[in-house]
Formats: sequence, C-alpha cells, structure tokens
Amino acid sequence: MRTNKSLILLAALPMMALANVPILGTVESKCVIQTDTSGVYGNPSPSKLSTDATSGGVKPIVRYDILVADHYKAVVSYPLSFSSSPELEDVVNWTGAVAVGQTSDAAMSAFETSKVSYNNTVEFDLSLTGSVWFDVDSEAEYGYDKSFPAGDYTAMVLAECIAQ
Repeated sequence: MRTNKSLILLAALPMMALANVPILGTVESKCVIQTDTSGVYGNPSPSKLSTDATSGGVKPIVRYDILVADHYKAVVSYPLSFSSSPELEDVVNWTGAVAVGQTSDAAMSAFETSKVSYNNTVEFDLSLTGSVWFDVDSEAEYGYDKSFPAGDYTAMVLAECIAQ
C-alpha cells in the first residue's frame, strides 16, 4: 500500500529522455589503382587485334600502390568483349594474360609465382607494401579468318583491389 509520502517521491523523479547519436566514419582504401599506360590494339592481320608490340600494339599497364600489406588482393581481368566497336556478325575469340611487370621491391616478384588464374582473371595476394605494375596482354581474332570491319575498337581491362 502506498502512502502519500511515496507518491510524492515518485512524482519528484525526473522524466527520462533518450536519444540515438550517430557515429560516422569513412574508410579509405590502402590500395590505390592507377592507369600507367593505356593499351592500343595493333592490327597485324585483317582478322587479328593484339596489344603485342610485335603486332604494332601497346600493352596496358596498371599500377597498384599498396599502403598496407596482407590486407588486399589485386584482381585483374583482360577483356572478353569490346565495349565499343563496329557491328560484328561473327564470334570474336579472345586470349590474354596478366603478369607482374615492374616492382618497387624485388621481393614482389613472388606475386607472379603465387598468382591464381581462372577464366580471363588473375588474382595476386598483395603481401608487401610498395608499387607493382601489372602488364596485360589482349588479343582478339575474328571468326574463322574473317576481316574485322574498319572502325574504332575499344576493350576494357578490369582492375580491382579487394579487401581481405
């Protein structure tokens, strides 16, 4: 049983207020990707486009700057289609490769020996800090000995830095 005295004490207690206060944060990648060299397709035969220098091409080169080791992997894919081209009526057969080129640390050559390749994609564990340049080869052959139509052709290399 409550007495008047206990009712007075309850009435004297302050009302509680609640608030949700946000905490915001921004995470910046410690892995930076830069285009070092844009690729160019050479046309060594009517049915072939190639980034190989002996075919008149230029290999695209992608630079990764790794600020923190062992937290990222590089995932680089050579093209399997044109992002723009004249209309093509036959299949285009694609081949390519991705390899470690220049490095800021000689120990980064280990990236090449431990890479994982599948389909048109190559993964590299970025286990050291510094800069590494990946050379990308790309070749497209049109149909069975067909000539590519005249025009401009563009294909894209996909370069990603995936947090682990």
